[in-house]
Order: sequence, then structure tokens, then C-alpha cells
Amino acid sequence: MVQHPKGSIYHHPAWLEALEKEYGQKGVYFVCEDAAGQVLAILPMLCTRGLPFNLGGALTGRRLSSLPRTPVAGPLSIDSRATVAVLQEAVQWVSQNPGTQLQIKTQGSELDGLVDGLACAPWRLSYVLRLPSSLQEPFRIADSKHRKVNRWAIKKATKLGVHARAAETEAELREWYVLYLDAMRRNIVPARPYRFFATLWELMQPRGMMQLLLAEQERDGRKKILAGSIFFMFGQTVYYAFNGARFEDFSLRPNDVIQWHAINEAHRQGFHYLDFGEVAEEHSQLAAFKSKWGSEPIRLYRYYYPVPQSLEAKIIRSRGYTSLIAEAIWSKLPLKATAWLGDRIYSYL
Repeated sequence: MVQHPKGSIYHHPAWLEALEKEYGQKGVYFVCEDAAGQVLAILPMLCTRGLPFNLGGALTGRRLSSLPRTPVAGPLSIDSRATVAVLQEAVQWVSQNPGTQLQIKTQGSELDGLVDGLACAPWRLSYVLRLPSSLQEPFRIADSKHRKVNRWAIKKATKLGVHARAAETEAELREWYVLYLDAMRRNIVPARPYRFFATLWELMQPRGMMQLLLAEQERDGRKKILAGSIFFMFGQTVYYAFNGARFEDFSLRPNDVIQWHAINEAHRQGFHYLDFGEVAEEHSQLAAFKSKWGSEPIRLYRYYYPVPQSLEAKIIRSRGYTSLIAEAIWSKLPLKATAWLGDRIYSYL
């Protein structure tokens, strides 16, 4: 089913295995087959235990999710009745486990009306770049203003000795992880544990499904890694997933160099899309960065059963006094503490 037109890297067994290993969870898989044993639909899910003391309310409580800590991964099906069947089984599973919320993440609202009580809420925007269909047609940013800005950034970086290359060893992955921790601390976002990335590297990198692109500066015979981004490759799409960079190196434009390299390499290899991933509504600068390459916003959706008291579309990020204090403390944490806390938080989500 991973070859399904809507199959993504996040449906692949390697991604599912990495999620299971991250916190020792076991997947719950709902499958519908015909009389001959052919799989008609599959819905991969994992259980989460939820944040303690009801922190964050129902939406961060105990869940059966497709999939936790994953942008999008709804059911894959070749038969509409089979889709209904796996959804009904998931609803029944939740009904038999009181206190558990069913959560399904999709790129469209195609599950509307299929199962009674399954509620839909619009989620964040994801930014997807359509690449030229012909290999003979070079990639070109349509917007002239964005094209000029990006050309300036790439030229500046090149003059300063910055170039992009693929990481070759897990030692480089570990070196990148420090940059990732720094970025997560700066953006007040919990960090994923290193073992998760090490598992992905072990399972995906040898298969050509994962690449860590590094922006490296070479000056006076010395090399320095400025930034790095993890990309996944599957089907017709390259997925931009994780980034690490220090703020003091932003003036060297390392992330521009990485994205420009990734886009052109994806086009050269015959991929049709580059998915830049979702952006929280309040992160306008990140949305602008992903848009300037010519990507278009696509609305993601979340489905729930039973209906939570407050759907995510109505949640407003709190910026009260307590929140500001927490953010100020987080930004001052040592990197090891950032990693430790992020690991503990994600173990509940």
C-alpha cells in the first residue's frame, strides 16, 4: 500500500519502525482485505499516553493517532467501503478504551461524512513546490521578486565559501544534532531525541530514502558546518523535515544554499514535488521562507472521535505572563537540558 498514489514517506514501514523504537511503542494497524486476501485499505496508528495532569486539555491527552509526532498519515485505500471499514474499526477501538481520543491526520478533507461522529478540524498550512515535469526544463522561480532575492542570497553565500553537500557518516549526523538542539531551543520547540534520528539514518539512509544536507563553509583551509537539513525521498516527493542552524551564522545564508541545492537535485532526479512541510500560523517568517521558492500552501486537516471540547482550529496560542516566563527560561537552557526535556515531553505525545 505504500505504492498508493497518496502513500507518503510517513506511511513507509521504515518510518513506522522508527516511531515504534523512539519510545518502545507498538503500532495498531487496521486492515481491510477482500475474500482473496488482497489488502483494500490500511490505517497505521500508534497509542500515546498523553501529557500528565491533563496539561493541554483533551487534544494532548491519551490518543490513538495516525500518526503521533508525524505531519500527516491518514488511511490508504483503493475502495471507499474499505475506507469506512477501517475507520469504523478505529472508532470501535477507541470506544472500548475510555479516555482515549482518536486522531487522524490528512492532507485533505476526504474523510468528511464517512463515519458518524468523526469530526474534522482545519489544521496548519503545508507548503508544496511543484517541480518542472521535464528534466530538460530547468527549475525557475516564477515570482521575479523572490527570484532576485534568492539569487542574491546564493551569490553571497558562494562568495563567502558556503556550499551544500550530503552528510556521509553518522558522526556528521551527531554533529548536526547539536545545531538542531540549538535551533529547537531558539524556537521554543521540544527536540526529538538523537536515537530517533540515528534509527532513521540506519533504516533509510542506506536505501536512498533519507539525506542530511549540510551547509559548509570553507575558508583558509578550514571547514565549518553552518547548518543542516534532513530530507526524505519517496515516490514523487522530497520531504523537508528537520533543520538545525545557529542564529549567528544566518548572515552567511546557509539555509538558502541547502534549499537551492535540494530543489535542483530533486528536479535532476525526476521528483515532481518538494514538500516543505507545515508551518504554525504564528510563524510568518518561516512561511515566507518556504513560500519564496515558489511553493503553494495546502491546508492540512485533523479528524477526531469523540469530538473534543475545543478543536485545534479554535486554539489560540497563549502569550500571557506565564508563557513569556517559560519561553525566557527555555531559551537559556543548556543544550543537554533541551535534549532531556524534549525527550521527556515527546514520550507523552
